[in-house]
Amino acid sequence: MAAGLRLGPLLRYVDWERGDRATVWVEADRPCAAEVRAGAAGGSTRTFQVAGHHYALVPVTGLAPGSSTPYEVLLDGRRVWPPADPEEQAGFPASTIRTPRVPSHEARITFGSCRWAAKPQGEAHDPVGPDALDTLALKLLSSPDADRPDVLLLLGDQVYADETSEATRRWLAARRDLRDAPGAEVADFEEYTRLYDESWRDPEVRWLLSSVPSCMIFDDHDVIDDWNTSDAWVADMRATPWWRERVLSGLMSYWVYQHLGNLSPDELAADEVYAAVCAAPDGTDALRAFAAAADEDPRRARWSYRRDFGRTRLMMIDSRAARVLRESERAMLDEDEAAWVREQVLDEACSYDHLLLGTSLPWLLPPLVHDAESWNAALARGGRGRRWARFAEYLRRRADLEHWAAFPASFSWLAALIREAGSGPDAPATVCVLSGDVHHAYVAEPEWPSRGPDAHVLQLTCSPVHNSVPRSIRLGFRFGWSRAGRRLGRALARHGGVRRPPVRWRRTGGPWFGNQLMTLTLRGRGAELGLEQARATRGGARLRTVERRTLSRRR
Repeated sequence: MAAGLRLGPLLRYVDWERGDRATVWVEADRPCAAEVRAGAAGGSTRTFQVAGHHYALVPVTGLAPGSSTPYEVLLDGRRVWPPADPEEQAGFPASTIRTPRVPSHEARITFGSCRWAAKPQGEAHDPVGPDALDTLALKLLSSPDADRPDVLLLLGDQVYADETSEATRRWLAARRDLRDAPGAEVADFEEYTRLYDESWRDPEVRWLLSSVPSCMIFDDHDVIDDWNTSDAWVADMRATPWWRERVLSGLMSYWVYQHLGNLSPDELAADEVYAAVCAAPDGTDALRAFAAAADEDPRRARWSYRRDFGRTRLMMIDSRAARVLRESERAMLDEDEAAWVREQVLDEACSYDHLLLGTSLPWLLPPLVHDAESWNAALARGGRGRRWARFAEYLRRRADLEHWAAFPASFSWLAALIREAGSGPDAPATVCVLSGDVHHAYVAEPEWPSRGPDAHVLQLTCSPVHNSVPRSIRLGFRFGWSRAGRRLGRALARHGGVRRPPVRWRRTGGPWFGNQLMTLTLRGRGAELGLEQARATRGGARLRTVERRTLSRRR
C-alpha cells in the first residue's frame, strides 16, 4: 500500500540570512521517503519513527531570495499534497514558501497563545467564540492581497493535555477506563498525537500552517496545568503512578511536533538527539531516554532558541522546563541557560534594530498580581515561618502564582538584561517582551528609577487565541491594574518583606478580552503594533482591529 500523508505539511523554518532554505514538517502513515518540490528547489529525507508514528522534517534548498514558490509534498514519489481529492482542495490556494529579500529590513510577526483547538460539531455555536488562528486563515484565503505574516509565534498551550474535548474524551474512553488516573486527560504519546491531530487537521489552520512559517514554545497546558510550579509540586507529581509516562510523553511529543521545526538546518545537523533518532530503525528509546534526562535535570536539554529575521532578533526563552525550583535558589532559568540566553541576546547587538524576547509567561503583570506572587514566594521560602510557608504553597498552586514575579531574582535578571541590551549608541529601537498565558491582552511599559535604556521597552501580552475568558478573570485583572489593586499589592509585599522591583511599570493599552492575535510590523527602525480580535458576524467570523499604534518611527 502506498504511503499517505497523516498530518501536515507545516512550513517551519525559512532562512533569513541567505533566503534560499526552508524546512517542511510532515507525518506519514508508514515509513517512506518524504520529498518537497518547489519549482527548481526541493529536498528529501527518510522518515524517522517514534512510538509507531512516522515523521520527517524535509530540508528544502535552492529557493530564490525574495520569491513566493508553490510547493508539493511527495511520499515515495507519489504526490500527497496538495490533496488529489478536488473536494478536499476546493477553496484553498497552493501552499507556498515565501523567502525574504536579502538583506531584509522588514518583518511582519503575528503572535498569540492558548489555543484550545476543539470546535463545536456541525453548526453549533462555539461557546468560547471564533478561533483567532482559524479566522486569520479565512482572512488570508478570502483576501489574497492582505498582508500575510512572515512568521507566526505560538507562545504556549498549543495543545491542552489536561482539558480535552468531548470528542477526544470519547476516543480516550474507547482506549482505557477513564475512572483510572489521569482520567480524561492524556496519558501517553499516542494520546498526545490525538491532540495534535485535532489541532492541526482543521482545514483552514492546516493551510495556514503549510504556508506561513511558525516558531513555537511550550507552556504548562502542553504538559499539565502549573507544570513545574515548585519543588514540592514536582515531588507530589512524581509520587503518582501515572505522572512519569505523562511528562515523558509530553516532552517527546513536544520535541517531535514543535521543537524540531524551531531549529535551522545547521542546528539540526549538529543535534545529537535528532541524529540518534533518525539513525535508529525505531527512535522511540533514544527519544525517551532524552526526555527522561531532560525531566530529571533541565541542564540536559535546551528548549530556548534564537532566530534572526533580517534586522529583527527573536530570543525565545523557555520559562517552564529550565526552572530551578529549590526554594532557597528559585530561578526561572538555571545558571547555564541564563548565561546562554544573555550571550545570544548580546551577540552582535548592533546587527538588529528590534529585539523580541519571547516567553510564554509575562514579565510585567498587573501590579497586584506581581506583588502577590513576590509575597507568596517570600512566604514559601519560610520568611514568616512554616505555617505561612505551607499556606503559601497551597495558595501558589490554587492561584497559579508562578510567573516571573514568583522568581524575584530572575525578574531582576531579565530587567538588567533588557537594560543592557537596550542601551548605548547601537541600541535597538525597541525591546519587546512577547507573552501570553493570562487570557487577556495588554501593553505595559517599564520605567527605571535612574537612567533607563535608550530603546523603547514594552511588554506585549496577547492571549488567548481560542479559549474562555471567565468573568472572574476579567474582573480580577481589571482590579489588578487599578490604584486600589496596586495599594493592596504593596501591602502584601510589605507583609512578606519583599523589596520593590528594580522597575516600575504602567499599563498603556488594554486590557482587551477575547480571542485575539497581535502583529508587529517592523520596517527599518520603525515598529507598529496591531491587535485583532475574532468576532462572530452574520457572514461568519471576521478579524476586527481593536488597537493600532506606532511604537517607534523609521529613521
